[in-house]
Amino acid sequence: MSEVFQKVQEVVSNHLQVDAGQVKMEALIVDELGADSLDQTEIAMQLEDHFGVQIPEEKLESNSIKTVGDLVAAIEEELKQKAQ
Repeated sequence: MSEVFQKVQEVVSNHLQVDAGQVKMEALIVDELGADSLDQTEIAMQLEDHFGVQIPEEKLESNSIKTVGDLVAAIEEELKQKAQ
């Protein structure tokens, strides 16, 4: 399990008050975990602060981040770009 996934799982679980076991890579953030758009923004902000990256607004607003795995991938992509 990646460090990024573990942190995403922790933040999503705490923010949405769901069992961490429900926060799987394939879990739909809105449809399965019950997040609304404000929740998604707040979760993204917490993760951006933790990892020191900025998830592009267009990714958040275009609903291209639907699953926990999509969120993990977006953060990992930003971390790679930051490392270059």
